[in-house]
Amino acid sequence: MRQLLIATGNSHKLAEIRAVLGPHGVEILGGDDVGGIPSVIEDGASFEENAVKKAVETAAATGRWVLADDSGLEVMALGGAPGIFSARYAGEEASDAQNLAKLLQEMSGVDDRRARFVCVMAFANPAGDVLGTVRGTVSGRLLPSGRGSSGFGYDPAFVPDRHEITFAEMDSSLKNSISHRSCALQAVLDSGLLKQISDCPGTGVPVSRE
Repeated sequence: MRQLLIATGNSHKLAEIRAVLGPHGVEILGGDDVGGIPSVIEDGASFEENAVKKAVETAAATGRWVLADDSGLEVMALGGAPGIFSARYAGEEASDAQNLAKLLQEMSGVDDRRARFVCVMAFANPAGDVLGTVRGTVSGRLLPSGRGSSGFGYDPAFVPDRHEITFAEMDSSLKNSISHRSCALQAVLDSGLLKQISDCPGTGVPVSRE
């Protein structure tokens, strides 16, 4: 079976991607399945730059087909923050709970609760060449406090448009059908990028770059 390595150390992201892409004839691999993946410094100025960097470095280090994503929450009243800093909004080693607490504190008393989740994915071949990027978004609003125990990150405070419950209150099948990540993954499928993966899982040999 064709194999695709996901450039993430986030088990929640890996599970979501596996649930969406798994039924399409591609074996989804995580870092643990290939002996580890490089830790990439996300110093890009956009979701696109970070996703591309992760895809390139992971593919070059492992010699495998790679899908990398960078995602986060953009809050309109905060000028798009936390944005690309979503995972470390309260500090480099901050937990999901700490990031959410900081965000909700900053939004205390703010009437404009509009927000959107953004996910950009980059697809790279075993040589470390990016063959395409896609973007998925989902708009909604922030609650004054969190609700629900599913999901991760800012999910407990985010209610997507046309719904009355948070991502953290949804079962995985519903969330996976409407989330920013599912929209990006659908764009990956629609683009035909996955059709380029050969049956060979990859060289498994790091690519030397002078």
